[in-house]
Amino acid sequence: MVIIILQVLGTTAFAVGTLALGLYLRRHRTKEAAERASRVSHGLYWVGLVLPGTIGIFYPRLTHFDEIVGFLSLPARPVALGIGIAVLLIGLALNLGSQMALRRLGEGTNAFWLTQRLVAGNLYARTRNPMSLGYYLQCVGLGLIAGSTYITLGSLLGIVPVHIFNLLYFEELELSLRLGPTYLEYRRRVPFLLPRLGKLQAQA
Repeated sequence: MVIIILQVLGTTAFAVGTLALGLYLRRHRTKEAAERASRVSHGLYWVGLVLPGTIGIFYPRLTHFDEIVGFLSLPARPVALGIGIAVLLIGLALNLGSQMALRRLGEGTNAFWLTQRLVAGNLYARTRNPMSLGYYLQCVGLGLIAGSTYITLGSLLGIVPVHIFNLLYFEELELSLRLGPTYLEYRRRVPFLLPRLGKLQAQA
């Protein structure tokens, strides 16, 4: 039960931190303030969302959460397992592809090594947030693989909405302050989360 409390507190802290950092940037609209706030936001993400989730993989382990909270496990176990594996692999591929694109095209990566210029190619030509989409799919995929109602619903109803709030309320403003008008143009033409499929038109 302790890890569940930590997960709830971590998610809440990330949401409150997002609100505070968003308000801070709306009062201090400078590139320097955006860089500082971005590093704090990434710290909250790792401590509030990633760390409690990672601990839960080993203790009490993914298959034990439903028993602790009194939930029934997911039905159709073989189907959930197959879908979960596919979803997890897609999420891992999106995450890896995003990391490579940020390192190669943006001279940075996620977390504390901030990109130095806009990344608009590769996966980022189809969606503005491929890494976040990959993270969501990994969380849901693990829940399905474990057959855990708690993890699956916790991901869909907790982690995903809170993280999307961070992207919309904080990160888009932070990026516009750090990267300037080029990001605003990029945001105008590329979808927020769900990838644009099909052949991409070359940009003038």
